[in-house]
Amino acid sequence: MKSTVYFTRDLTPAAMLRLYDTLGVTLEGKVAVKLHSGEPGNQNFIRPDFMKPMIDKVGGTIVECNTAYDGGRNTTKAHWATIKSHGWSAIAPVDLMDAEADMELPIPNGKVIQKNFVGANLANYDSLLVLSHFKGHPMGGFGGALKNISIGIASSRGKQYIHGAGDMDKFWDADHDSFLESMADAAWSIHDRFQGKVAYINIMKNMSVDCDCCAVAEDPKIGDIGILASLDPVALDQACLDLVYQSDDPGKADLIKRIESRNGVHTVEAAAALGIGSREYELVTLD
Repeated sequence: MKSTVYFTRDLTPAAMLRLYDTLGVTLEGKVAVKLHSGEPGNQNFIRPDFMKPMIDKVGGTIVECNTAYDGGRNTTKAHWATIKSHGWSAIAPVDLMDAEADMELPIPNGKVIQKNFVGANLANYDSLLVLSHFKGHPMGGFGGALKNISIGIASSRGKQYIHGAGDMDKFWDADHDSFLESMADAAWSIHDRFQGKVAYINIMKNMSVDCDCCAVAEDPKIGDIGILASLDPVALDQACLDLVYQSDDPGKADLIKRIESRNGVHTVEAAAALGIGSREYELVTLD
């Protein structure tokens, strides 16, 4: 069965609210809003003023976890300083979910890993809104909804575990496709936990070949495309990939090269195989 992905070329906060309303989902209870706080020095991450109306709409708490590499977000103290300097704590409550501890989620049918370590505070939330900046990534090829709920919600230890494909001693040296499959496994654990109480929005602007986790990132060469929303993160990421390939912007070449050189689509393939969602979709344009 095809999933539905909604799309608009209107890159505004109001358009994001319209997409959410079109999804027809009501996120109830305490709502976690997962986004990327942005590494200090990065010029491409989506800013708080763009995200605020959507966060306000669901009465959400911004959630993040610490990184597993040196930088401005690898410790709770440093990450809080970044969150404040980037303006996130000025627009909504913020929860660094692994500030005190992490917890384990089972992945009984995981292809590579059978458990996922996430911020312990995830247990405090009833619903999840995933606001993802679609762009390239130095290791994953691209980052979208699947990466945001896997690496993004993983604790610092969990990030090492996923990157190492289950062996934290191989943090940077694991078999690459096994790392991509581990991301899909971890994504399954989050999507399964919030099944029916999760919505996904991808923002296709400022699409550098580099992630928002890069302090020194290349400027985007492909033009902005729009905003997409779905209840299916697999279909959503696949639709974003397809829009990049279908673009008539010659600047897409660098982003496609980054995606293909890292076999980025394999994360989507692995997630579909796990049953998270479908790569087959209907794109419904709201413009």
